[in-house]
Amino acid sequence: MPPSAAKKERSSEQERKERLSQLRHSCAHVMAQAVQELFPGTKIAIGPAIEDGFYYDFDSPHRFILEDLSRIEARMLEIAKGNHAFVGREVSADESRRYWEGRQERYKLEILKDLEGVITHYTHGAFTDLCRGGHLESTQDIRHLKLLSVAGAYWRGDEKNPMLQRIYGTAWFSREDLEAHLRRLEEAKKRDHRKLGAELDLFSVQELAGPGLIFWHPKGARVRLILEDWLKAEALRRGYQLVYSPHIAQVELWKTSGHADFYRDNMFKPIEVEKGHYQLKPMNCPFHILIYQSRLRSYRELPLRFAELGTVYRYERSGVLHGLLRVRGFTQDDAHIFCAPEVVEAEVEGCVDFALTVFKTFGFEKYAMEVSTWDPAKKGDYSGSAEDWERAQKALENVLERRAIPFRLIKGEAAFYGPKIDVKLIDAIGRSWQLSTVQFDFNLPQKFRLEYIAADGSRKTPVMVHRALYGSIERFFGILIEHYAGNFPLWLSPVQAKILTLTDAQAEPARALEARLAGAGFRTAVDLRPEKIGAKIRDAQLEKAPYMVVLGPKDVAAGTLSVRLRDGRQFNGVSEQELVRRLTQECAEKWISPRWETA
Repeated sequence: MPPSAAKKERSSEQERKERLSQLRHSCAHVMAQAVQELFPGTKIAIGPAIEDGFYYDFDSPHRFILEDLSRIEARMLEIAKGNHAFVGREVSADESRRYWEGRQERYKLEILKDLEGVITHYTHGAFTDLCRGGHLESTQDIRHLKLLSVAGAYWRGDEKNPMLQRIYGTAWFSREDLEAHLRRLEEAKKRDHRKLGAELDLFSVQELAGPGLIFWHPKGARVRLILEDWLKAEALRRGYQLVYSPHIAQVELWKTSGHADFYRDNMFKPIEVEKGHYQLKPMNCPFHILIYQSRLRSYRELPLRFAELGTVYRYERSGVLHGLLRVRGFTQDDAHIFCAPEVVEAEVEGCVDFALTVFKTFGFEKYAMEVSTWDPAKKGDYSGSAEDWERAQKALENVLERRAIPFRLIKGEAAFYGPKIDVKLIDAIGRSWQLSTVQFDFNLPQKFRLEYIAADGSRKTPVMVHRALYGSIERFFGILIEHYAGNFPLWLSPVQAKILTLTDAQAEPARALEARLAGAGFRTAVDLRPEKIGAKIRDAQLEKAPYMVVLGPKDVAAGTLSVRLRDGRQFNGVSEQELVRRLTQECAEKWISPRWETA
């Protein structure tokens, strides 16, 4: 796709998303009005549009239940039919404060205290909200909506604040889009990695150990090992060097890197050790910098690509923890590239290419790219000069445009040390997942005074590229579980072949076959229980084993196997050599599903 076409497609997609965001933000306001009318005494907090929907937080004497949602939904549609215009009006801080004090809306008053600059109220019909805007012209386009669930949410995400009630909903411009989304939600429930993780015995979170900490069970650990081994081998092939670093370091390191200032809310409190203070690492980058800094480098050594599967720890509030997808301790497939400024675009492009290889290998065909930039209006949230930021952002854009990869700019979402490319995968049912990140960093090399000897003998400062492709092992595994609904392709399956016996007489041949398949490199298990074969097949299917090898008296006598696939197809009279050949080919070529047509 030519750069001009990519830009046009990017612009069209952004307009569509902005229009949907306006619809959903408008729905949040209408929902707040409906709730306050139906449940007097309810106070309102915030109600933003979110991906695929919207929510509003309420403080109400009424405890909302699912049965209430249909009433609220019906009232919303009644309000929408009134064709009320959304009208914004600038107000002074005093006027706004008097308005919300008169309605005893404590949460709006708290928000007002933190607002700077222009203050606006948006009104539709009889309802007014404190809001920056981003609405439809009127309520008449609100037609296809569905309220989905009720959840608890601490005010401003702080456990010390009151627990509010959050009502989630979704809205679309057509009935067809709404129904398609609801079907995706039903499918998503079946694929929930927390549910499948327990059913397939892959991982757990243990209450005694604490929330947000993952325990990998043997089957899950097998898959993790495959993920790690594949990534390490591919990284080595691409010129990376593997390193290992500690889990903890003195607080001074994090002050130098800037994390203690810009990232402190996401870090655990320091630990005092022998009158010194140490910090659990939230990121690996300062450690890789110290390895670089261990001796003076020459331009002949660059680029230096350090890669590590490094476990980090971040303080995530309990309300946002979510299975494998949002945790407090996780392992990043982290890498940092130290290079001369003139080759940074080539290194970024290499990272993008590596990311695309990950997607293809693990069966993801669709993705969306975003370039997250700084917000010049909030310079205090970032480190570095405006010139450095503009140059870094342009480098990322150049790479994607050269590869003809469509992307959109996301203002204000950059890391504090530089802009980044974020990749969102599209899974089997059309959901997007934040995954790979490639970041340009001109700040940390300056903070740590990194140098290399240039070809002319002078000392120069390198730049850094941060990249994580899985994002984290935990998150990527959770996404894989949901993408495949637990039906992992053969090369990723914790148990690749389940051997099932008809009677006790096949126990020894089954154990011998298991040993031979294991010797050939396959992950196998044998079911010798005194159960009927139908029950054994059903259980193996529930375990989502890709292959079931049935051994009965006739199979043993003939020296052949009956092979049943996870999709129900069965092939009889298969030789052991043929089974091994097919398994080997399927694993080597990383097929998503078996290609057996004839035995």
